[in-house]
Amino acid sequence: MATFKFLVLILLLQSILLVEFNSGEKIFDVVSFGAIGDGKADDTQAFNHAWDAACNSSSPTFLVPQGRTFLLQPLTFNGKCNSNKTTFQIDGKIMAPSNPFAWKCVNDSTCQQWISFEHFDNLVIRGSGIINGQGKEWWNLSCEKNEKGFVLEHCKNVKISGLTFEDSPKMHIAFERSTLIYATNLTIKAPEDSPNTDGIHIQQSTDISIDNSIIQTGDDCISIGHGSKYLNISNIKCGPGHGISIGSLGREGKTEEVEFVHVRDCSFNGTTNGVRIKTWQGGHGYARNMVFERITSHASTRPIIIDQYYCPHKHCENKTSAVEVSNIAYSQISGTTRKKTAVELSCSKSLPCKNITMKDINLRNEEEEESISSYCLNVEGLSNRSVYPNVACLQLVDNF
Repeated sequence: MATFKFLVLILLLQSILLVEFNSGEKIFDVVSFGAIGDGKADDTQAFNHAWDAACNSSSPTFLVPQGRTFLLQPLTFNGKCNSNKTTFQIDGKIMAPSNPFAWKCVNDSTCQQWISFEHFDNLVIRGSGIINGQGKEWWNLSCEKNEKGFVLEHCKNVKISGLTFEDSPKMHIAFERSTLIYATNLTIKAPEDSPNTDGIHIQQSTDISIDNSIIQTGDDCISIGHGSKYLNISNIKCGPGHGISIGSLGREGKTEEVEFVHVRDCSFNGTTNGVRIKTWQGGHGYARNMVFERITSHASTRPIIIDQYYCPHKHCENKTSAVEVSNIAYSQISGTTRKKTAVELSCSKSLPCKNITMKDINLRNEEEEESISSYCLNVEGLSNRSVYPNVACLQLVDNF
């Protein structure tokens, strides 16, 4: 019997070694490095120790196990490591301190965000876990002081999937100065009245794909800022929130650019906007080469909007320069709106919106007995005869 048990043990060890050899992965469980996971003890140091060890491995898996809640201070994972592929398996719950003044910041720049990943190439972040920023107390402070939640910066070849993000102090997820990111099957939630809690913000990034996700926040479900191009957004359930927005661009006279954006198969439920382009007067640059198609609106306030006069303040100056908006295509957009004006195209007199096309648009008032209309200023473009409400400034074309 003893010999049999010994042989079984040898076979088990061999199988474990074979799995590790074949996969090339080694697991670094944060609990093994001292994390408590009771939601009260500060587990930041244990996470740092686990990452220091994982960083020296060729293909590590950094594990946040299920069934525990880990309290973390602001933390940065730097991908300048020995690994050729890194996996973060997050199955437990991670949360920030609930009191903004309890955040421990090494310096001011550290506290611009809560959890950040920098300089990674070939990174996987996945799991069934929850990332909770406990932003309620932050929302009562000046929005300029609120911190981003989960940031990927200077990264490429990244896949992020399966996670739930809740109640970030500011933006829940930000992709900055990164390329080749694929985000899928995410859930992002915050109260409808929580300020500046964008679901996903994209800035100075290229080749970004986001799909099959549910986003319910107090601001844009997805916001797209300067320097972003080649973006594919699909199968997003957005609402409540402010819709999917390009911009704002051109604030304080800046030159800002966004192009090659494709948004398709998305739904907006009770949002203040559907698909929106917003730019400031006095700005420079462009928003161009975009397609919005197969969009469904369920009682959103403004399903289609271009606003070159964007200014969320009481007093706004009139300026002649503008961010150019051109080559924007809308097709197969249907559903209901809460506002009489379902389509708003407000463009600059000095730099009109050009090559705006609409086909197969069918929007109705949520109140069936109420009619709807469109508003159109300084716009050049085309529409087919299946556009309702009619957009008068667009030229009707039969075979379009």
